Order: sequence, then C-alpha cells, then structure tokens
Amino acid sequence: MNKVPSALRIGLRRGSLEVKQFSRQRESVVFTLFFPVILLVIFGSVFQNTISPGVTFSQYFVAGMIASGLVNTGFQALAITIPMERDVGALKRLRGTPMPASSYFIGKAILIFASMAVQIIMLLGFGVLFFGLEMPTEMSKWITFTWLVILGSACSTALGIAFSIVPKSGRGASAVVSPIVIILQFFSGVFFVFTQLPTWMQQVAAIFPLKWLTQGMRSVFLPDSFAAEEVANSWEIGRTFVILMIWLAIGIFFSVRKFKWDRD
Repeated sequence: MNKVPSALRIGLRRGSLEVKQFSRQRESVVFTLFFPVILLVIFGSVFQNTISPGVTFSQYFVAGMIASGLVNTGFQALAITIPMERDVGALKRLRGTPMPASSYFIGKAILIFASMAVQIIMLLGFGVLFFGLEMPTEMSKWITFTWLVILGSACSTALGIAFSIVPKSGRGASAVVSPIVIILQFFSGVFFVFTQLPTWMQQVAAIFPLKWLTQGMRSVFLPDSFAAEEVANSWEIGRTFVILMIWLAIGIFFSVRKFKWDRD
C-alpha cells in the first residue's frame, strides 16, 4: 500500500505551486517585489541628509524598508489574496480535497518566505551599491538579522492569514488592508526618523510589530552609536523578540480559530 503523503510533504508541494502561480502574475510580482525597491530609490535619492554622525537618511531608510517589506510581503499580500481566493471558491474546493488544512498554510508560508528572501536581496543590493549601506561585520548582528527575518516573516504570515477574515470580499480587501499598512509605516519610523514623530504616534506604533521590526533592523545595519538616538537609548533587542513572539501567538490563535474557507 502506498504511504499517504504527510501534511508537511503536501505543504511543500503546495508551496512550490504557490511560488509558480505567483511568478506568473506580473502585476503581483512588480508590486510585491519591486515596489519597496522603487520607494528606496525615490526616498534615498531625495533625502540624502545626515541624521546622525556617520548615518544618512538613506541608510536609515533601507533598514526600515527591509522590515516594512516583511509586512508588505506577508501581512498585506495574504490579507488581500486570501479573500480573493475565497470569493472565487478556490478555498472551498481545496477544503473539499484530502489535503490537510495545515498544508495550505505551509504553502502560503513558503511563498511568503521565498518572496521575502528575493526582496531583501534586492534591497540590500541597491542599498550597498547606491546608498552607502554598510553590511554588518559582526556575527552577532547576522544572528540578530536571521532571527528577525524568520520571526518577522512568521509573524507577518500568521497575522495576514488571521486578518483575512476581516474584508467582506476580495474586491474590497485592498481598500481595507492597504491603508492600515501605510499608516503603520508612517507611525513606525519607516518614512521618517522615529524619534522625530509626535509622542502619541510613537506610543501607538509601540503596540504593533512593525515598529519593533524596524528598530531591530536598525540595530543590524546602523552603527551601535545610533542606539543613543532611539527612544529608550538602546536597541531593546530582548523586548523586540518578546513582542514579536506575542504577535505571532496572536496571529496563530486567530488563524486557527477564525479562518474562513467559504464566504458567509
């Protein structure tokens, strides 16, 4: 008797299919992968002032865009595409197959991680070549970068799946999700130096994971001396890890308990 494929094996195959489908959608590829790079070129070219000794706004912006890219690739993309798949009945048909539900989510996670990896490589490449971004030389910073990417990607994916229940239709999903992401980007210090924002914006941003992802990425790509420019005068790496873990748990909880395979 043939062995029934495991949920993980099916999930890996599903992930391969998700990547192939994504690569054939030119509009999605451009918006997801190239849009952050376009923003980097625009902002990096316009704002070239020095915000701290040895740190230009372009370098600051690259770190923020890497963190923001995790949110765009994971949370925003999933919170928009899943309602669209639900609208056309794709989720209902998948639910009617022998494929375990977990395999569907594994496939989405693989797609997000693959897209995120390509986006990060592009942002780092442009940052180094055109905007004076200096790559870390300490192993500890690369370790921090690695767990930030993995945890940030997982957190963004889980929250995107969880939030996909909010839009009432696929057609209106972008109108619901995109403004939230844009507001969080402004509040979290992606487009502006975080400490220059009003205090109430800083306090609101501190509730959400993007602020901590951007701060964590700054700890990797900016000089250690820049930690004195942060609100707490330190990188707060431990707190960043804890807050991201809390949001990951929240995302997983609502993804498991509230996910909808069919329209109401």
